[in-house]
Amino acid sequence: MLQVLAKEANVNMVYLETILKIIGIAYIAEFASQITKDAGQGTLASKIELAGKIIILAMAIPILTVMIETILNLIPT
Repeated sequence: MLQVLAKEANVNMVYLETILKIIGIAYIAEFASQITKDAGQGTLASKIELAGKIIILAMAIPILTVMIETILNLIPT
């Protein structure tokens, strides 16, 4: 269903796949963080959350670049 919608909206499938991976990483990082908090390892939980955020940021850079380029192309010079 998502592929059909992406094709109709002329969205590159690479971006859709990246967004789905980012969502998966966010869920996994949150799940792991909650497990470590329940085990009494609050410090480790915060490190897991930080690692998840860094990975998400690194994966989102190409999407952010395309968005900024699109916005700059819309602004008249």
